[in-house]
Amino acid sequence: MNLHEIYAHPLFGVTVTVGAYVIALKVQGKWKSIHPLFVCSGAIIALLLMLDIPYDDYRAGGDLITFFLGPATVALGVPLYKQRHFLRRYFAAILSGVTIGSVSGIAGAGLLVWLMGGTRELMATMMPKSVSSAISVEIARQAGGIPELAAVLTVLTGLLGSMVGPALLRRAGISGDMPIGVAIGTSSHGIGTGRVIRDSELQGSVSGVSMALAGIVTSLLFIPLYGRFH
Repeated sequence: MNLHEIYAHPLFGVTVTVGAYVIALKVQGKWKSIHPLFVCSGAIIALLLMLDIPYDDYRAGGDLITFFLGPATVALGVPLYKQRHFLRRYFAAILSGVTIGSVSGIAGAGLLVWLMGGTRELMATMMPKSVSSAISVEIARQAGGIPELAAVLTVLTGLLGSMVGPALLRRAGISGDMPIGVAIGTSSHGIGTGRVIRDSELQGSVSGVSMALAGIVTSLLFIPLYGRFH
């Protein structure tokens, strides 16, 4: 078996991904603010570049890991169910926070691109960055943006929010589980939700609901904007 066959074997991608994530967890053990996904992704990219391994070869095993994202996402429903009474009681407040946060995120991203002289295509790509990748990519495509770049910006937004968001909120005097959950879920989608659920099940539950609501609200907010991008 030559090197190309080894790299193209699904077990290679799985081994590299799991190994990189284990290393990332150890790094996070020393530096709590660093998200494991940030280190894991960087390590895999560096390895592929250094060994000149085609992405398609790695993807043969990487797709096996991606398959389990579905069950992992569904698993977020467990804390939601356990916290259902709290979520039902404060649903109006959560929805209000998500709506304001979504409007602010869209407007802020659009304003930044406009101030820096960016094109409408770039604006359409960047504005939906705070919702989950599946939604942001489709919104960017419908608005005339660049779907691939939208996916990158979405992941970077989630990573940045997960690494600095909770600490920044606490430094601003925001310490409650509900406001932190709403802020992270609205701005940093699933990556941020995975981060805060380790601190508090209630934070993770609120963040999960906020993530879902942000996807709906953002999709609705973009309906009147589609015509302006074409």
